[in-house]
Amino acid sequence: MAHRILLTGVSGYLGGTLLARWKSANLPPYEHLYALVRTVEQAQAVKRYGAEPLTFSLKDEAAIREAIVGKEIDVVFFLVDAFYSDAQVLLIKALGELKKSTGKDVHFLHTSGAKIFSSHAGAPTDQPLYDDDPNLYDVQKSQKPPVSLIKPAIDTNNTVIEQAEELGVRSYIFVPCIVYGEGEGFGNPVSIQTVAIVRAAQAVGRVYSVDPGRPSWPVCHVLDNTSLYLALLRQILLDKSPDSGKNGYYLASPGSIAWEDLYASIAASLAKRGVIADAKVEEATDEALTGMGAALGCPKELVPLQLGGHCTFTARHGEKLGWRAEYPASHILETADEETGLILQHPKYWKY
Repeated sequence: MAHRILLTGVSGYLGGTLLARWKSANLPPYEHLYALVRTVEQAQAVKRYGAEPLTFSLKDEAAIREAIVGKEIDVVFFLVDAFYSDAQVLLIKALGELKKSTGKDVHFLHTSGAKIFSSHAGAPTDQPLYDDDPNLYDVQKSQKPPVSLIKPAIDTNNTVIEQAEELGVRSYIFVPCIVYGEGEGFGNPVSIQTVAIVRAAQAVGRVYSVDPGRPSWPVCHVLDNTSLYLALLRQILLDKSPDSGKNGYYLASPGSIAWEDLYASIAASLAKRGVIADAKVEEATDEALTGMGAALGCPKELVPLQLGGHCTFTARHGEKLGWRAEYPASHILETADEETGLILQHPKYWKY
């Protein structure tokens, strides 16, 4: 069956790298690739990767319907907003209409985030939480987040799954963790969590630890993260019916690292470059948290949400698709100096 694919978020870190790796991915045949863009410059950029640019508002239901139904786009990769579900609901509604009119399978992939499966969100952290756990939807449905800011993102995951199921759309929840390495797209080349550590340290003159003990978090190189996107898409294009809906969670990660080890590695790089006075990592005081929060654009209470917490979400689902990580979890520590240098070179892409 011929497939028509739409990518969103292609000027971003993850979406840009996905688009940049598209031509070399040796994907099964498909009919057409579209990329949602906002500017003329972005439109010209995506053409270089073999994508046809589309320009419409993700708030405009009629425009979304015209694009999805009118062009018979049956696969949508959504890499724009992990927190709110308005656009996702409209896209899923349009995909459902396409399925009803044509009878063919339609697919919606929502890019979420590991924070939604962490201590911040009330997820269990006393043992591994596997991405292929058949009870994962029920676990997430019952989560009561201690950080209320996370609740809309949890609700969004649930809404995507439930809305898609109701309309006969196959849905997938893709869960990036701490993704690192240089992005290859035409837009943002840097990640988020590593940027937060650097930005906060630069503001207060030191790298601080924000949690007691040694909490850990899954990590993944951006190219390994991209290869799981492509592995899942490959299964869709081959009509292999990869796990979806309540069983359709996917994490790209070879393992976890302790935040303290990441702090120490970045601190050493910042000290070497003269950005901070020394590489010692200290426990954050109330004053330090206030300064870090100001740099990150959040109250001090939410600083640990930006660069801390505990997450035991564990990748297993991708292996069933033939995915394997090229870079071990320790690679993020081994390349922390390179990562720090990359971040410092691109301050215009620093985001809260």
